[in-house]
Amino acid sequence: MIKVITVEREYGSQGAEFAHRLAHRLGWRLIDSCLIEDVARKAGVTPTLVKRCDERVDPWFYRFGKAFWLGSLERLPDDPDFFDSARMVEFVRKYVEEQAANGSCVVVGRGAACMLAKSPGAFHVFVYASMARKIRYIEERFPEHARDAEREIVATDRRRADYIRRFHQREWDDRRLYHLMLNSCMGMDAMVEATIEAVGQHSAALADSHADQAAAG
Repeated sequence: MIKVITVEREYGSQGAEFAHRLAHRLGWRLIDSCLIEDVARKAGVTPTLVKRCDERVDPWFYRFGKAFWLGSLERLPDDPDFFDSARMVEFVRKYVEEQAANGSCVVVGRGAACMLAKSPGAFHVFVYASMARKIRYIEERFPEHARDAEREIVATDRRRADYIRRFHQREWDDRRLYHLMLNSCMGMDAMVEATIEAVGQHSAALADSHADQAAAG
């Protein structure tokens, strides 16, 4: 039975909005911005610092400096001042695994599809859209960024891909990571319905597989 749905998304594809509507339709918890507050509380750092590390890779010069500090033993990795993207991933992994164990949640991004790739109770969705559609969405939603919309879209997607590659050794848009890939041009209602149908079919297939294994045993 599916207990958690992860939603990865291209920037501007409205994947986060889709996740919100899906969670609302299912009556499940949405794991997105609430993750920031929880990680900040557990790590003993500010939400601002957590946001700075969210789905990001630290710059190379920071990683070089960190290796030097650790090598000199002048500072310890559990020092709050050492909170960085690598520590963020550790906290996110624990949080996502806890939420997945509790079940009935939709998780947005953060490499959750990679973290739960081997969990039979997880269903993974990737939301994409054409560049023209994503630009139009940015122009309508964030008019102050309209002039640089395409550049921001490309940079954000590249950053997310780098994050997945560095911390999970996978390609962000690898179709083998996901059970379902949706083009948001089909509309939110159709996306939600398609996902619910696919989850139901996948759950039934899992149940049949378990039944066959039990009979064979």
